[in-house]
Amino acid sequence: MELVTTDICIIGAGPVGLFAVFEAGLLKMRCHLIDVLPQVGGQLSEIYPQKPIYDIPGFPTINAQQLVDGLMEQIQPFHPGFSLAERVNELFQLEDGSFVTRTSDDTEVHSKVVVIAGGLGCFEPRKPVIDGLEQFEGKGVAYMVKNPEAYRGRKVVLAGGGDSALDWTIFLADIAEEVTLIHRGDTFRGAPDSAEKVFELATEGKINLILQSHINAIKGNGHLQQVEVIGRDNETTVIEADHLIPLFGLTPKLGPIAEWGLNVDKSAIMVDTVDYSTNVKGVYAIGDINIYPGKLKLILCGFHEAALMAQSAFKHVYPDQKLSFKYTTVYGVTAF
Repeated sequence: MELVTTDICIIGAGPVGLFAVFEAGLLKMRCHLIDVLPQVGGQLSEIYPQKPIYDIPGFPTINAQQLVDGLMEQIQPFHPGFSLAERVNELFQLEDGSFVTRTSDDTEVHSKVVVIAGGLGCFEPRKPVIDGLEQFEGKGVAYMVKNPEAYRGRKVVLAGGGDSALDWTIFLADIAEEVTLIHRGDTFRGAPDSAEKVFELATEGKINLILQSHINAIKGNGHLQQVEVIGRDNETTVIEADHLIPLFGLTPKLGPIAEWGLNVDKSAIMVDTVDYSTNVKGVYAIGDINIYPGKLKLILCGFHEAALMAQSAFKHVYPDQKLSFKYTTVYGVTAF
């Protein structure tokens, strides 16, 4: 059994969890992060490391892994600890108000504060109902884009109407031989700028855009070869395809977190927007894992939540000290 003592235990090593280390470090608080994935970065590293991100201040575009790498460089002076490829199974509070977080590998982290930054929690892709879909998984069908170069010079069909479908359609338009985007509706749920770009690419003939349609069947001989689409007039179109990427989002599951006595609403943890604290004193939730009126599931918003959380956590870690807020140019970034 490994025993770790720290100021803040952060559950989740995605971008919001990593930035929380920076905000805590500015206030001289040490952090230890736990993540079920074998690497830091959360969904960014696991699902779409090469996906471009457009809403990080100061970066017109930055791919997901570059953002993770930058966050790791930013927190390096604060020397956080990591327990990766470990699932958090238990969380309990001691008589003095501190916490013990226990993992699947029997690691025990003793901390004064716990911050849940688990993104969507345990997640799996939402799969469309298509006969024979599973038999082509790994043989042309995938639910995420890990390496865009695998699609270079190939015929790719994407399905979906959210940000991921739009972003990957735009990105793969310059890589694949042919890109087709299929969507049940005639408008998109994703960012308006991305939707406009997709329509522009379709008008210019750089992609095929098929709206008010759905995938009826897929065919192939050991590997995907065709995607059959039914349109609004029940007309059937057969598309030659090497790859099909359905992007209908993820199904979130809280896992053991749901058993910790926290107020939960629809697989998300309810928080107070003053400091993103939960109903359990000393436990906070930041990023996509939390819910409150007006919540936006953006990395940008998670960074904001991490900053306010750290200010509040300071009172638990240093109850006898008064926090005088200063800008980072005054604090400086110094190692412990």
